[in-house]
Amino acid sequence: MRRPMVAGNWKMHGTRASVAELINSLGHLALPSGVDVAVFPPSLFINQVIDGVKGKSISVGAQNSAVESEQGALTGEIAPSQLVDAGCSLVLVGHSERRQIMGEQDAVLIRKFAAAQACGLIPVLCIGETLEQREAGKTIEVVSAQLGSIIDELGVDVFAKAVIAYEPVWAIGTGLTASPQQAQDVHAAIRAQLAAKNSEVAQGVRLLYGGSVKAANAVELFGMPDIDGGLIGGASLNADEFGAICRAAGN
Repeated sequence: MRRPMVAGNWKMHGTRASVAELINSLGHLALPSGVDVAVFPPSLFINQVIDGVKGKSISVGAQNSAVESEQGALTGEIAPSQLVDAGCSLVLVGHSERRQIMGEQDAVLIRKFAAAQACGLIPVLCIGETLEQREAGKTIEVVSAQLGSIIDELGVDVFAKAVIAYEPVWAIGTGLTASPQQAQDVHAAIRAQLAAKNSEVAQGVRLLYGGSVKAANAVELFGMPDIDGGLIGGASLNADEFGAICRAAGN
């Protein structure tokens, strides 16, 4: 049985004051014991968040990490080993905003994924299609290629220690959400792609849905057989809303 997971991606939001307020509110939530809860603050606030959630069942991850696992001459980057030292346990790899805005290609993401795992971080691989690609009927083709780049280079077994987040680009921050059945169809295709290489890995890996998830639609989304939780954007900045989504995953 896969344990549900709800992860909050805070993106480029927060000040020391607002982060302190959010941590305080999260600390008062009644989180379900059967759900893994994680937050991904901007790197500037990682230490503050790790200190703030001590004693709570909330993991902390980073939104990005370097292509090299150890410290070195990469100005502006943060090594996975430094994130581990700070207390992080997870890192996002390949979020659509980094693919599209920062121009990160598969070759770079393969290196980031491998570097993160080499230090013991759990990569959360983000994959998803644009509206244009969906309308052209290329959803499965695009998602399969993004996932396949990692499988082809690193092998399917790496997903025994990773999480996959399907985030249709057209549904991120737009208020649009894939219907539960649309999301399930893609999640099932992802699991089938993994199963073609290793059925045990496929059954064990957690597949999260991301894309305008709210408390109002979380129960129906998380009720789908291949959706194991969510990667939550804007709603994770509101502790009450985030708590309600976590409880939905617990149901």
